[in-house]
Amino acid sequence: MTPSPAAPTGGTTRGALYALGAYLLWGVLPVYFLQLKPTGAFEVVAWRIVFAFVFCLLLLTVLRAWPAFLRIVRQPRLMGLTALAGVLIYVNWQTYLYGALNEHVIETSLGYFINPIVTVLLGVIVLRERLRVLPWVAVGIAVLAVVIIVVGYGSFPWIALTLAFSFGFYGLVKKQIGPSVDAVSGLTLESFWLLPVAGIQLAVVASTTGITLGTAGPVHTILLLLAGAVTAVPLLLFASGARRVPLTVIGLLQFIAPILQFIIGVWVLHEPMTTERWIGFGLVWVALVVLSVDSLVAARRHRPVVDDVAEPV
Repeated sequence: MTPSPAAPTGGTTRGALYALGAYLLWGVLPVYFLQLKPTGAFEVVAWRIVFAFVFCLLLLTVLRAWPAFLRIVRQPRLMGLTALAGVLIYVNWQTYLYGALNEHVIETSLGYFINPIVTVLLGVIVLRERLRVLPWVAVGIAVLAVVIIVVGYGSFPWIALTLAFSFGFYGLVKKQIGPSVDAVSGLTLESFWLLPVAGIQLAVVASTTGITLGTAGPVHTILLLLAGAVTAVPLLLFASGARRVPLTVIGLLQFIAPILQFIIGVWVLHEPMTTERWIGFGLVWVALVVLSVDSLVAARRHRPVVDDVAEPV
């Protein structure tokens, strides 16, 4: 891919702040979703889909982005890819909400710690990318960490692995879409494809436990109505930031969200951390350090070339 002209320093700084804001918001989301009790995960995800779609329609109108959106709608390939992205992000949202609302916040953080390593694996397996030695070392350490957690802790970390792989494949699909679909249009279409799923879930909830929207007080109702904006804002901040800063900066900032989730799980919600969990998490952190060091070294080696190309005239 041909490097684009470098943004001015102010633009790069602004991009870093956008990305930082996105990861900070993602990091504290468990606290927000815990305020939605007694609403269950299925109802929260359903409203999240509905209100995210409504929020995106408003954004398309305010930003006057309907012509670009309609151009995407007329392309079957892009429509198919956004539908696949919608399925993957649905799996991610549903798993995340289940974990956040059922005292598994630590395990959700593990999923997002593992995600960069899953992304590396998908690059090798699906995109046939060749890895250097250090990324393979990081992958091996991460696999060992999962084995220790499974054997020592006595349970399979399905929440963490589902989050890691669903978001990893989601990123892979978004890579295939590329710049052809902007962030607002993409989230609009992903939410649109999921509207029937949201409708079915709301119907099931209504016929079993009952819909909680509007029944648990005004504050709860407002928080539930804001679920769409809470979903869309960090995604849009991330998209704005990713266009302005180097990939290595994004790679380092992405650890902010799971670190915050881990802190919330351990020291705010007091979820149990056994010795096996500490060892497993410790190994995952070592793997991420190895991966980050390799990424920084690789970026430094290529920096003179990129700088020569990207230097503003």
